[in-house]
Amino acid sequence: QVQLVESGGGLVQAGGSLRLSCVASGRILSINDMGWYRQAPGKQRELVADITSGGIANYADSVQGRYTISRDNAKNTVYLQMNRLKPEDTAVYYCNALMTTISYHKYAYWGQGTQVTVSS
Repeated sequence: QVQLVESGGGLVQAGGSLRLSCVASGRILSINDMGWYRQAPGKQRELVADITSGGIANYADSVQGRYTISRDNAKNTVYLQMNRLKPEDTAVYYCNALMTTISYHKYAYWGQGTQVTVSS
């Protein structure tokens, strides 16, 4: 009914860049906040960045200055531009979106995750 699909993950050398995309689809009435989380093996899932429908962004200290979150409301898409990647950025990255369906159910939905691996 409602789906988030991530893409853009992969293997990159330290110092390189990747751009993640997440597209929301389905019977969506509105999308509020969208964000990116990541989870490394043996660690808790953590917030990387989020962005409001009006474009206000917040970042984790560990990625501040290196990552940029953006969104295209017309395309129901959120992006994460990751620059100057470090090995400690290696994780599964998950898209999250607070959405209201046409049945008026407001819920934070998750994507399936995309693997980002940064080699040293």
